[in-house]
Amino acid sequence: MAPIGDRERSTQDKVIRFFEHDLQYDYLGNWKDREGNSNIESPLLRQFLERQGYAESLIVKTINALQALTVLSGRSLYEANKEFYGKLRYGVNLRKDLGEHKEMVYPIDWENPLNNHFAIAEEVTMEGKRRKRPDIVIYINGIALGVLELKRAKVSMSEGIRQNLLNQEELAIPQFFTTQQLVMAGNESQGIRYGTIE
Repeated sequence: MAPIGDRERSTQDKVIRFFEHDLQYDYLGNWKDREGNSNIESPLLRQFLERQGYAESLIVKTINALQALTVLSGRSLYEANKEFYGKLRYGVNLRKDLGEHKEMVYPIDWENPLNNHFAIAEEVTMEGKRRKRPDIVIYINGIALGVLELKRAKVSMSEGIRQNLLNQEELAIPQFFTTQQLVMAGNESQGIRYGTIE
């Protein structure tokens, strides 16, 4: 992986400042060398679920259920992403204990958006068949829901789009995209464009 250039670094710093200062997202840091990066950051999701008042057994089961959905295991990326979206939107239906009625656990508070924890991390190194490093990852309650590839002004935004598409391929980090709901690319001269999971 090539090191980030000064011009691209400048663009990335501006976007980070926008998320931090204008949108009030927490900055989790530069995760280039951090071990164990994941599209579900369990400690952050746990904190959110605890604040929502869920029982410990439901928290553990919810985290395990969501992590299991990030494994492709024969499903297409589209199918995996669609299934994950269903759990985000409609909740995870689980039993607290054997013999009890099922209870719905919501990993995102859709009714009260400000109850959620919004954060970003940059240079998030992900391990797959190849090691890849998305520029900026957006986390809500510890779940990676958005990825942003940035290019310097002289490089077409289409290069960022191409990079996002290549990262979704089997030989890259497709499991990282099982949770993604916004896949974006941008540069200073063309702005930001949105894409969808293929």
